Amino acid sequence: MTAQMTSTAMPTAGQHGLVAHSDGAFVPVQTRSERFRSTNVDDFEPISGREHEWKYSPVAAFADLTSGELDGSRIEVEADEVAGIEASWIARHDVRIGSTGGVPEERASANAWSSFGEALLVSVSGEDEKTAVITRHGLGDTPRAAHTVIEAAPNSRGLVVLRGTGPARLSENVEIVVGEGASLTVVSLQEWDDDAVHLASHFARLGRDSFLKHIVVSLGGKVVRVNPSTHLAEQGSDVEALGLYFADAGQHLEQQVFVHHDAPHTRSRVTYKGALQGEGARTVWIGDVLIGNTATGTDSYEQNRNLVLTDGTRADSVPNLEIETGDIEGAGHASATGRFDDEQLFYLMARGITEDEARRLVVRGFLAEGVQRIGPPELEERLTAALEAELEGR
Repeated sequence: MTAQMTSTAMPTAGQHGLVAHSDGAFVPVQTRSERFRSTNVDDFEPISGREHEWKYSPVAAFADLTSGELDGSRIEVEADEVAGIEASWIARHDVRIGSTGGVPEERASANAWSSFGEALLVSVSGEDEKTAVITRHGLGDTPRAAHTVIEAAPNSRGLVVLRGTGPARLSENVEIVVGEGASLTVVSLQEWDDDAVHLASHFARLGRDSFLKHIVVSLGGKVVRVNPSTHLAEQGSDVEALGLYFADAGQHLEQQVFVHHDAPHTRSRVTYKGALQGEGARTVWIGDVLIGNTATGTDSYEQNRNLVLTDGTRADSVPNLEIETGDIEGAGHASATGRFDDEQLFYLMARGITEDEARRLVVRGFLAEGVQRIGPPELEERLTAALEAELEGR
């Protein structure tokens, strides 16, 4: 299956003050939805690192995933046996592949789409609440491709955790289809080994009056790049996009979030929070929200908060908001990156708490809001323990 879309919104040189860049005649596409897209990796030029989608990324660290051949065979998964959540494998020509309408807009995603042999299908049905954890492990050091489709039937309820552990060099696409009136939570949990590399694009399509809570938690891995795109395609659809990340020395954690309001009376809330410590710790968050001309009554807000714990770290935070209709309820964005509060540290130490424990308390409090909004208590406890391990350097 191959899909391709060429941009129709490329401004001409000189338009709105735009001029050709010194590197050539290229003028950037101004609208996120108008970027070139294709499921065929050969339709993309080789990566230089100067492209808008790669300029914050250490592209040399994963050249094998963007330009090399990928193993598209089945990856090893362990799926909880839960009534109402079923995991199975489907062929790449299955009609459910591409059902979100999402198409890769960069080479890594297209390489994965071109390379996978079968897709993992996770089907959610039934109106009762239930949770299933799907763990991928044993991937090894071979460059791999994967494709997952998570499909929530109309009026269904469920929570799916897509967890990665162990060594990996993985490029993947995840499609999420939320049926009419359904309520689905998807947690992408990165607990990879320290030298793992994981590149992922998530494409979600929301039906009428449906709700999606999409959560990205990135803790392990050398380079982790998870880019979720949500299409609020039908009236009354609602997305809550949350992210938690903790970058240690030499670790690169990146998220490029896109929310497209395309129907009347849709709602989105985007909240990503992260902490950084150690020389060379790097995080990137880019938040794009597009409110289309048919999305009257939209209510949207996005924010990113970063807590810098030590010198030698870098956090890039870039919120973008584009509005094509004036008939909306509200839209806004915020971004902040701040250093560790020495006054809070002094306050705690003055009460007999050691410096290391005081630091853990401050970071735990900073990230606690996101953890508490995830859902089931057992999952919150698991993530809290994982964050504690990160803080203690385990």
